[in-house]
Amino acid sequence: MSVAISGDHLTRRFGSFTAVDDISFSVEAGTIFGLLGANGAGKSTTIRMLCGLLQSSDGTGTVAGFDINRQPEKIRRNIGYMSQAFSLYRDLTVAENITFFGGAYGLSAAEIRRRMSWVLEMAGLEGREDTLAAQLSGGWAQRLALGCAVLHRPAVLFLDEPTGGVDPVSRREFWDLINDLADDGTTVLVTTHYLDEAEFCNDVCLMHAGRIVAQGSPSALKREQIPHRMWRVDSPTATDALAKLRGQPWVIESSIFGRAVHVGIDDHAGDAAERIRRTLSDAGVEVTAVSPIVPSLEDVFIHVIQREIEGGDR
Repeated sequence: MSVAISGDHLTRRFGSFTAVDDISFSVEAGTIFGLLGANGAGKSTTIRMLCGLLQSSDGTGTVAGFDINRQPEKIRRNIGYMSQAFSLYRDLTVAENITFFGGAYGLSAAEIRRRMSWVLEMAGLEGREDTLAAQLSGGWAQRLALGCAVLHRPAVLFLDEPTGGVDPVSRREFWDLINDLADDGTTVLVTTHYLDEAEFCNDVCLMHAGRIVAQGSPSALKREQIPHRMWRVDSPTATDALAKLRGQPWVIESSIFGRAVHVGIDDHAGDAAERIRRTLSDAGVEVTAVSPIVPSLEDVFIHVIQREIEGGDR
């Protein structure tokens, strides 16, 4: 498979602040690649450099075979871009948005008509061509924005936090559309802080403080980054359970997940479930269930970030 996107020691500084710090990665054509991290991790700055909107301070990269610093205009003609912050003109109708973006991408009137039919069908907006974008719900607007971003059939699609503020059902439906695009050969790079969404990516990079701190497929990250056993502890007072488990010599890591606690246990701890129950019972903390779990990407992210923070403190 060919490489559709690459970063080679990519760095971006703003004065004395380094927003993206010497990152390298590659994305195979026709795959979905996720940049994950908290707000301020450097994801959006990375996308802006890859889209040719921002020169790198050091290093370089390629998108669709073009150099991001030397050929930004060619890159912009071969990509689609969608963000949470701005994707549609709210005072234009559905049809007017499609027509505007088609013209911006250089499509002919005939091509815009043909692609409009596809967008309307894909977005489920047939019969609503005259509806203002401002009147669309989050999920419908999101589908329309995605359709506008791929009107010109770009080889590479960038999605920058595209599902922020959208309900879970609409987010899942949106990802079904992304998978369909990738199946048809489009390369997709998406930034998100919803770690459950990253499970749909072929490969991901975890970013923290401008650096890539882990990368690989979701399954490989779970296997390689968390080699110890993980347990879920259900308790009506999960915060108390967390406080009592933290600091135990056989607990490697622990964090709150809703009304439960995820606990990483030393493999030499013996009967981990019984030890957890006994420790919490002796402390007067009620436990309703203790069960082994497969680590999630959220477990991986918390584990890696804690490791980075602790390493930075030493």
